[in-house]
Amino acid sequence: MSQADPLSRQSSPEPAPGRYLRVRRATLELCRHLTTEDMVVQSMPDASPTKWHLAHTSWFFERFVLEPLQAGYRAFNPDWHLLFNSYYQSAGAMFNRPERGLLSRPGVTDIVRYRQHVDEHMGTLLAQHPADPVISARVDLGLNHEQQHQELLLTDIKHALSLNPLKPAYRNGAPALGADAPEAVYVACEGGIVPCGARENGFCFDNETPRHEVLLQPFQLASRLVTNGEYREFVRDGGYRRAEHWLSDGWATVQQRQWQHPLYWSPELDSEFTLLGEIELDPARPVCHVSYYEADAFARWAEARLPGEAEWESVACQQAVAGNLLDDDRLHPTPAGTAPLPAQLYGDVWEWTHSPYSAYPGFRPLEGSLGEYNGKFMCNQLVLRGGSCLTWREHLRPSYRNFFYPDARWQMSGIRLARDA
Repeated sequence: MSQADPLSRQSSPEPAPGRYLRVRRATLELCRHLTTEDMVVQSMPDASPTKWHLAHTSWFFERFVLEPLQAGYRAFNPDWHLLFNSYYQSAGAMFNRPERGLLSRPGVTDIVRYRQHVDEHMGTLLAQHPADPVISARVDLGLNHEQQHQELLLTDIKHALSLNPLKPAYRNGAPALGADAPEAVYVACEGGIVPCGARENGFCFDNETPRHEVLLQPFQLASRLVTNGEYREFVRDGGYRRAEHWLSDGWATVQQRQWQHPLYWSPELDSEFTLLGEIELDPARPVCHVSYYEADAFARWAEARLPGEAEWESVACQQAVAGNLLDDDRLHPTPAGTAPLPAQLYGDVWEWTHSPYSAYPGFRPLEGSLGEYNGKFMCNQLVLRGGSCLTWREHLRPSYRNFFYPDARWQMSGIRLARDA
């Protein structure tokens, strides 16, 4: 597989100009429920202000598509490259990430004008070069990058709103309590030599390549995600007070940060904060906003383990991408259905695996600055699979690899159990 392969794939027959505008407008639509004041808040170093997401995704198209590929293009404001570069060292200097909330200027109005400027020039470029493979590939990457930031925009603003004592909702309309979750059973999986990684058709990120074979021992995968009710039993059983369940780093983190339950749960364990405001804790819904450390500790308590990413993919590739995703606009996990099994492989919550985020055999990052997108983060992080209720359906595929540090909790991360056969 050549270096250019991951960027040369086409993911959709939809004409590029139409898809470009649709994805870009979706970002602004997500901001419709926010005030200007909401959009400038940075609640922690891992999160970014909403207006920064709006600007950075525009910077991406300006820096990697318009500047190198549109003759005579002039940057909207060259000084902004410093502000809205995220981590591309080869693209120039960048502003300190934990201090993005200090950037009161440019304001939201100026950033919306920046987006309009970039969109106008991108429209011209796509109209002039409708079939250029280099332009098409970079636009495809840029749109998938923007969809990642749409999910981050929602998880970041959720964290910011949760710190307000009034517990304001991102959007009104609290979900009703769900039906009881179906009984969890373990589905037998044969193992064997299985393919892993992106197929040759359709878009993928470079970290999903190359496709390769993995030897799996027979295993069992839980038929659904772990629920709030099941996780609450772990908490009430002293889960956060018993070191025997925890990895050493996890136990140290629990002690240092004084964790006693998942992020956004009330101390009484009877409610949780959501994008729809504070709601009653529904025991049937999947538990979310747990770190890898918490997921691993729960699995040990339950006399199980977390799946490996190849195990997860070997099962998920047999199902269509369907589930509670951002397309459904529920903005919160829902109880499992009954079929097909295993249920909830896609959507609801990102599922922690025990697999370290590392390169596949034969991996080669993209050339140039875009090679910094994934490869340089392959250290000290864990892989998550399956998407969440804040992920677009078209953005997912069985080979998609998300990754976070093991203490991360502000993403929509949850738990599926596995066992050796």
